[in-house]
Order: sequence, then C-alpha cells, then structure tokens
Amino acid sequence: MSIKPVVIGVAGGSGSGKTSVTRSICKRFSDKTILVIEQDYYYKDQSHLPFEERLQTNYDHPFAFDNDLLVSHLQDLLNGHPINKPVYDYALHTRSDKVIPVEPKEVIILEGILILEDPRLVDLMDIKVFVDTDADLRIIRRIMRDINERGRSVESVIEQYINSVRPMHLQFVEPTKRYADIIIPEGGKNHVAIDLMATKIETIIHKNR
Repeated sequence: MSIKPVVIGVAGGSGSGKTSVTRSICKRFSDKTILVIEQDYYYKDQSHLPFEERLQTNYDHPFAFDNDLLVSHLQDLLNGHPINKPVYDYALHTRSDKVIPVEPKEVIILEGILILEDPRLVDLMDIKVFVDTDADLRIIRRIMRDINERGRSVESVIEQYINSVRPMHLQFVEPTKRYADIIIPEGGKNHVAIDLMATKIETIIHKNR
C-alpha cells in the first residue's frame, strides 16, 4: 500500500457510544476504505495463569491491555504490512488461538476505552475523538448490553460497574478527554458530529490520493 493510512482514535467510557460512532462513520465509506481495530481484541494473553486468577482480571484497567502488540500492529499497518489481529476468548478469559488476517486500508479507526491513555498510541493518531456521554446513560446501555448479549444478571453488571468500571473510568478514562481533538456528546445519535467527521475523512482521503 503506497498511501500512508490515516489513523483516527475513537475513545470514551464503556457504554458511551464509541462503537455506534465508529459504525456510523464506516457506513459512509466502502469496506475497502476503512479498517476498524478494536482495543478489546488486544487484552493480554493469560494462558499462563490459573483460571481462578484470570477471573479476577480488571478489564477496565490499562494493565489489562497488550498495548505493545497493538502499537506494533498499527506500525505494521502504517508501513503497508498485513497483520494477524488477535481474538480474545471471554469464556476462558485469555487470548484465543484464532487470529483475524487484516490488510492495511486508507483509514484506520482505532476504537477503545483507553486508547488515549497510552502516549505511543496517541502519537500514531491523526485525529483523536472522545465520545462523551453521561454516566446514567452509560450504565443503562451497559446493563442492557451485558444482559442481552452476554447473558449476565442485572446484579452482576451493577456490582462490576460500581467496583471496577466507574472507578477506572474516573481514574483513567475521563482524564484522557483532554487529549481529544474532537468531543462528541451522546455517541451515535449525534448525527451532526458524525457528518462533520465523515466530511473531514473524505477531505483527507481526497488529499492523500
């Protein structure tokens, strides 16, 4: 790939609407143009730990992510090289043996709660976005998602939110807002902000071509 890809970071708290924003932007372009890299795929391999110890993993803490691998993969993509994106097995709480072959594209969207927390990742981004949504909406969205998609109870979701998600958000996620170039309130429902983002991306693509 001769054109250096444009890297867009989409950060924000759990349930803020990061994925909705990313999907809305992707709908404006062809699959050949945009590549999405989710930070959630880059949780650390824990196969060396007993299963009981893996259950104690705090997935909202920066230490949970293998950012060394993520940075390396982004650099490979920027240099025109394909990567094998890892897959995380949430049932076993460790990295799966499976990988997803990925080819570089003109635009790379890096999406995750803590992508603005690591300076190495920030340095690779051309545009930094923070999706800013009120805490009450974020917890409601998380409860609905975890019940419907992950089969969890309301009690377990709320307990996790109080004990890890909320304190980690306040300590690590919220402070990264200051690094954002663009702040999008209310996630995927903010059509004006998404339209502006899509227009900006189109301008950059046209310029690079």
